[in-house]
Amino acid sequence: MAGVVVIFDFDKTIVDCDTDNWVVDGLGATSLFEELLPTMPWNSLMDRMMSELHSQGKIIEDIADCLRTAPLHPQIISAIKTAHALGCELRIVSDANHFFIETILKHHGLFECFSEINTNQSFIDEEGKLRIQPYHDFNFASHGCSNPCPPNMCKGLIIKRIQYSMSSEGKKRIIYLGDGKGDYCPSLNLDEGDFMMPRKSYPVWELIISNPLLLKAEIHEWRDAEVFEKVLLNLINIALSAEKKSPELLSMDWNFQPVSRLPAFPQVLQVPQSPLTMF
Repeated sequence: MAGVVVIFDFDKTIVDCDTDNWVVDGLGATSLFEELLPTMPWNSLMDRMMSELHSQGKIIEDIADCLRTAPLHPQIISAIKTAHALGCELRIVSDANHFFIETILKHHGLFECFSEINTNQSFIDEEGKLRIQPYHDFNFASHGCSNPCPPNMCKGLIIKRIQYSMSSEGKKRIIYLGDGKGDYCPSLNLDEGDFMMPRKSYPVWELIISNPLLLKAEIHEWRDAEVFEKVLLNLINIALSAEKKSPELLSMDWNFQPVSRLPAFPQVLQVPQSPLTMF
């Protein structure tokens, strides 16, 4: 396997929506969701919403059908499949949940491209109801991170664990893609030679450009699926060429520049094994 590990956020990075909101809105529970949102943590609220949908007669297949309509651009699919075909190791670090991610990836034939999915736990209980639990049990203890991470997940700690697990395999370069505030902490933990791909004009991009010098990794922004594919495959090409295995692997001639480095303004799903019965 090539010495390149590509780590993706999921919501608004792989899929062009927030999957929690997509399901809540798609199954007609928006009013209750907005009423309860100020009163409880997000994960607890999503678990409550799954119970509410179940009480209204919605079954797991209804949730799965809704998820299968979530927007996933063909060029995102193409980029993921190409990265996998080139031998890159692909992982997901996401504040969604296992069921949502697995359902969407399987629908688009992408599930087996990923070696690992780090996200909030989910399971189907004895009543056939989807339950969602936080990746980090914040009711028991805080993850202790001072960066803008949600209480249920510090992606920076997950990246550190991934880096440690790779340390015995020789030097590998990480490419990290994300959009939200929770993707800022892992960007700070990337090393020199790694690449950070923040989605332009989204929260992680705004945090990064406020002080790019805090990052050791090279920064390459993207805005849409077309740029996502071009930048990602170019960075893979750079990383693989640096290994001197095949300097002309992709023969690409896209011109793009990294963002200026001067101030300018827990639970793991091993793939393909699955803890859920999918429809």
